[in-house]
Amino acid sequence: MADQHTHDHLPAYARSLGIQVERIENELPVLTVDFGPNVEGRPGAFHGGATAGLLENAGYAALRSVLLKEGREPVLKPINITVQYLSAGKQKPTFALARVTRLGRRNANLSVEAWQDDRGRPIAAAVMNILMA
Repeated sequence: MADQHTHDHLPAYARSLGIQVERIENELPVLTVDFGPNVEGRPGAFHGGATAGLLENAGYAALRSVLLKEGREPVLKPINITVQYLSAGKQKPTFALARVTRLGRRNANLSVEAWQDDRGRPIAAAVMNILMA
């Protein structure tokens, strides 16, 4: 089970969608959400907004983990988030993991992927640029 400190940092929005920290991989949290009414768009498919919410929360969770390890706890503010929808999410658990591609003093860039059965075939991806105030 993931460490409680990371889970405590998931915002209310993430919890309302049912997003949880599934595990820690290479010191970064892998988030997951089960399929259900809270994330369903058209019948039997993930809502695009719920998919984007999972990607965004995975990005923030990864950045927070990296910053906390460095003893930094800035306020994170989105500058830009670009989501690419690659295929429809089916009625099954979805996972997301982010990596920090650039970490500066004032901003960070992240790359995030969401997948279901096969990690090599993501259903969506995002690029995030975050201001650290």
